[in-house]
Amino acid sequence: MIFINPKTDYAFKKIFGSSESKEILISFLNALIYEGNPTIQDLEIINPNLPPKLEGLKDSYLDVKAKLSDGTLVIIEMQVINVQSFGKRVLYNAAKTYAFQLEAAQGYRMLKPVIALTITDFEMFRNSPEFISRFVFKEVKTNLTYPENELDLVFVELPKFTKRQEELETLADKWIYFMKNARSLTSVPETMDSIPEIHEAFNIANQASLSREEVEDLDRREQFIYDQQGAIIKAVQDGIEQGIEQGIEQGREQGMREEKLAIARQLLSQLDNATIGQVTGLSVEDVQNLRGDS
Repeated sequence: MIFINPKTDYAFKKIFGSSESKEILISFLNALIYEGNPTIQDLEIINPNLPPKLEGLKDSYLDVKAKLSDGTLVIIEMQVINVQSFGKRVLYNAAKTYAFQLEAAQGYRMLKPVIALTITDFEMFRNSPEFISRFVFKEVKTNLTYPENELDLVFVELPKFTKRQEELETLADKWIYFMKNARSLTSVPETMDSIPEIHEAFNIANQASLSREEVEDLDRREQFIYDQQGAIIKAVQDGIEQGIEQGIEQGREQGMREEKLAIARQLLSQLDNATIGQVTGLSVEDVQNLRGDS
């Protein structure tokens, strides 16, 4: 069997956001948000339609939106490329979803909580080994939770998840393994096939069930992602090579630092501060200062 890549927009929404995906999405959300507990019993997938076929693919992100039985809104996004200010965009989308619930003349009591679940194919929090992180409003000194704590940000960082098939224990482990590895599998792992919702997710992801047109569209989307990732890698490599060559010519420590700063300026619009620091050898503070001056 050949499975489509759940990390592409069309595949992700086909698996988790289409009209037949309700039970799959319930299991997925319970696993990643509620530690596998059956907290979510029912939900409504909002606008359960696949993304349109686009001639010019300009984005590498997607989202699925659902309303839980208690009115809580959940927005789910899969992000494969670490674009500038992505963390701000996550917060903005969550805040916008929260604020836009109200119609004219409605009171604040009508607002329902919003959970933003973000799955990334890159590391966001380099100082933390956890592959699932959750952020809510808390008092700085006492850690007291804000009474109206209705914005909940949950992140799943796929690169930090390194478990093998035989090490999968929790429902979250199995769903994350599916997200990260389905594209490279040729059969459904036995330990995962026993879970009805994951079994059905593999059925939907089976490329044999797709039309030729759908497969071609998926290939285009996946190639677009690879092209974007390749462009970022090339920019980094070019910057390193340029810095090395010019540093050798100058032969002075100060000259090398200036070249590192020049390379960092070129990468500000493409990479986050920590990655630029790793590539150039500059401190994160140096990169932050550059960003503030630009």
